[in-house]
Amino acid sequence: MTFQAYIDNIKAKTGLSPAAFKKRAEAKGFVKNGKLNPEVKATQITNWLKQEFGLGHGHAMAIYATFKGRDS
Repeated sequence: MTFQAYIDNIKAKTGLSPAAFKKRAEAKGFVKNGKLNPEVKATQITNWLKQEFGLGHGHAMAIYATFKGRDS
């Protein structure tokens, strides 16, 4: 599966774009000033995405990758 396919599947499942996830991550303190908070571990973010949005590990990691700057 391509990276774009992961993003497309996430949007179909949740209705949220990577930008919308980033806004929610900012509200939780995972992202600050558009960048990942260095005090937050990847596992904290992926666990949040799994629990709150029902994403699998690969899909959660794809969203995490967008937080790190990967383009969708």
